[in-house]
Amino acid sequence: MKAIGRYIVVTPLNRGTKETKGGLFLSETSREDVRYAQAEVIYIGDQVIGVSPKDIIYYDKTAGHKIEIDKNPYHVITLQDVVVVL
Repeated sequence: MKAIGRYIVVTPLNRGTKETKGGLFLSETSREDVRYAQAEVIYIGDQVIGVSPKDIIYYDKTAGHKIEIDKNPYHVITLQDVVVVL
């Protein structure tokens, strides 16, 4: 697999669950108070600058689309969706 152009292939990192004040447990994807998701960069396109494979990033969780290759889930985003590189 190879990303092209300004695309970045990432694997979202699950941060577990959070208990609400009412005692409900919400998964990280259900939380409305967090706008950004954390992920590990797997592949980058040839026009991506400032991000490298194996970097941990934060990106807008509503951006991009999901794909599955060889039963492994990935998320494809663009460089403009990345807000922080750790």
